Amino acid sequence: MTNALSWGLGDRRPDDIRVPAAAMGGPVTPDWAWGGSTGRGVRVCIVDSGVERDHLMVGRVASAHVVVEGDDGRPRTVPSDSGDACGHGTACAGIVREVAPDCELHSVRVLGERFTGTGDFLLAGLRWAVEQGFDVINMSLSTTHERFLRELHELADEAYFRRCVVVASAHNSPVVSFPWRFSSVVSVGSHQEDDTGLHLYNPDPPVEFYAKGQDVRVAWLDNCVTRTTGNSFATPRVAGLCALILAKHPALTVFQLKTVLYLTAANVRVPDRADGTTPTPADPVTAAAAAAPPRPGSGADPVGDGLAHAHGAGPPAAPGDDGQRHDGRPGSPPPPETEPEK
Repeated sequence: MTNALSWGLGDRRPDDIRVPAAAMGGPVTPDWAWGGSTGRGVRVCIVDSGVERDHLMVGRVASAHVVVEGDDGRPRTVPSDSGDACGHGTACAGIVREVAPDCELHSVRVLGERFTGTGDFLLAGLRWAVEQGFDVINMSLSTTHERFLRELHELADEAYFRRCVVVASAHNSPVVSFPWRFSSVVSVGSHQEDDTGLHLYNPDPPVEFYAKGQDVRVAWLDNCVTRTTGNSFATPRVAGLCALILAKHPALTVFQLKTVLYLTAANVRVPDRADGTTPTPADPVTAAAAAAPPRPGSGADPVGDGLAHAHGAGPPAAPGDDGQRHDGRPGSPPPPETEPEK
């Protein structure tokens, strides 16, 4: 057997790379995929605007870092206790916690007070997260500028090879941006169904999956709660779901995890293995969602012109629990939805 660098099988035989298939005990169903899982043991990193510590909807944040400019003018990632610059990261973290309550949350801040940050900071934050070997990385942000494309693509691929699942938000506008368009990441858009646990497969790429991202109740700054809309807030639902699946099936590769997400999507029909037929209930989405086990506890915009923005801070919230602190005192709702840099 040769030790030379090669992308081919070389002189190895099929038996040399034999891989035992997972013993599924039947079809891949939501119950098989995440039934009984709480995300325990899975490390999830939020690459965003930071996360507010001690928010009741977020809970414990295991570590917090921020990307800063080093003495040599290059970005570097350092520990931080600065919390969240604008609320966007806290909102995403709260959704992950809602879906996977026992996962281990981490944060790296790459966005600032105006939902913006530099492309170099974004790349540095993602690189740091990949190097730490997090199981899941939530990126509710993207870039429209091709000057970041090559390095971003290489980082996304490196994460894929390391079995680090990057879950990336599609742009809210009909523009080409990255990394969500890379096949090595799990790309997410939003649907408007009421069921927060409903995820759908998109048969018309490049977006791969949909989750609830419209009129979403989220955590915000100063221990507040508000409602907002955007693909940013659908993405952490899928990131949380990935945490549930990986906690129960830690040996899955990113490729296998995507397959599980596909097979458990409410709109995907798997033929009956006995006779090859495909069940066709009158309302397949409702029927599939009803069959799924309950889940526990139940973006940023482009890095354009060197700037990163948040993919979906919704309009000011209406009275009620929106814009309220957990103790009932008035809070500050998020600003209107930000627009991509021109």
